[in-house]
Amino acid sequence: MVSERLMLMSEAASTRPVVTRFAPSPTGYLHIGGARTALFNWLYARGRGGKFLLRIEDTDRERSTPEATAAILRGLTWLGLDWDGEAVSQFEQRHRHADVAREMLARSAAYKCFSTQEEIEAFREAARAEGRSTLFQSPWRDADPATHPDGPYVIRMKAPREGETVIEDAVQGTVKFGNDQLDDMVCLRSDGTPTYMLAVVVDDHDMGVTHVIRGDDHLNNAARQTMVYRAMGWEVPVWAHIPLIHGPDGKKLSKRHGAVGLEEYQAMGYPAAGMRNYLTRLGWSHGDDEFFTSEQAKNWFDLSGIGRAPARLDFKKLENLSGQHIAAADDAALLHEIQAYLAAAAQPALTEAQVHGLLRAMYCLKDRAKIFPELIDKAYFILKQRPMEPDAQATKSLDPVSRGILSELTPRLQSASWERDGLEAVVAEVAGAHGLGLGKIAGPLRAALAGRTVSPSVFDMMLVLGRDETIARLDDAAGQP
Repeated sequence: MVSERLMLMSEAASTRPVVTRFAPSPTGYLHIGGARTALFNWLYARGRGGKFLLRIEDTDRERSTPEATAAILRGLTWLGLDWDGEAVSQFEQRHRHADVAREMLARSAAYKCFSTQEEIEAFREAARAEGRSTLFQSPWRDADPATHPDGPYVIRMKAPREGETVIEDAVQGTVKFGNDQLDDMVCLRSDGTPTYMLAVVVDDHDMGVTHVIRGDDHLNNAARQTMVYRAMGWEVPVWAHIPLIHGPDGKKLSKRHGAVGLEEYQAMGYPAAGMRNYLTRLGWSHGDDEFFTSEQAKNWFDLSGIGRAPARLDFKKLENLSGQHIAAADDAALLHEIQAYLAAAAQPALTEAQVHGLLRAMYCLKDRAKIFPELIDKAYFILKQRPMEPDAQATKSLDPVSRGILSELTPRLQSASWERDGLEAVVAEVAGAHGLGLGKIAGPLRAALAGRTVSPSVFDMMLVLGRDETIARLDDAAGQP
């Protein structure tokens, strides 16, 4: 239930065009939690005709890599999250960040601190010994500039020491921080490089971000970052801190729970639409709706629907939704995504003949497949060329009696009407002549056409393969010793 105060805050924010952003650090793979954060930002902006921006927070030059940046871009592209304009590099804005720190200094909202690391540690050790707060209180906060030494210094925010800083969060509600628990954070290091806490605020302001939607592990940062906004006289964005994703056991999501990198899910064969649907529903709800399209999600998504409790990853629900999206997908679009999956999974690409065959067979493959490997496994009959080699289980179906029945069937199929009713009639007539039902002859037919005991309907396979290929496979099987 959104409080009246939060509703008023949202109404005020709605007068501005919505601008959201996703700001990952390129120090590794794109975590599934980060992907959901990006998705929430994308949905919120797209559903309101706003902008969704991408910023790469690459100020950690030792850990940031071009490979990680490329992986982030690939992951977002696969998930279908398009961003407006070019991705922004935070590192390239470092001079702007430094200028803002110096402007805060000129506004007396910040000060030069000449304390050394040794002096800061000595202060904290004394504080611990005396049982008081270890938050560093710089002796330079109110020092006369005339007393400043000619040496290295950092620029610190001059944070209020009394009262409280209140964050009106669209997800968490009203959150209060005692100012006596917030230190004078460093904005500019002694080497002239900005800190993350300052850079984020400057970038968000310069990019026109109206809503900061991010993980609730950043909630504490909001209090300190709000001080920067106020020091510069800038409008504070709407804060929305979303709970993190936990594993099925309720513990913080990690590799012990399975895949945590977004690209791993593509390589496992989940369709992007199913992944979007599942991640949207993971921690957000719209009544009892489970399966929905991205267009519906854009229209429905709002911040009030986000829960405050951590969401739990449920692979069964993910598979269920993925299967529904595969079944509902356009055949050509599905084929394109399957080809991308094969590349992501480092599997051989489809030949032109396989592409055409798979497209013909799609109608009888996609209804029960939850992920692409299952669909491809069902498509074995159309992807594999003659001669089919039945597996051990299928071979049992091709006993001498069954091969004899197949031999009788092939000449009848030469003149059969090649549509389902006609094929069923011919097969039923031959089976009936031997006192068998259709179910009894289905096994040998599957073995002959697919080389397996599990496959699409034998009549679907016949229709997809066509008359000549079907009869050729039956002849092959009938002649097997």
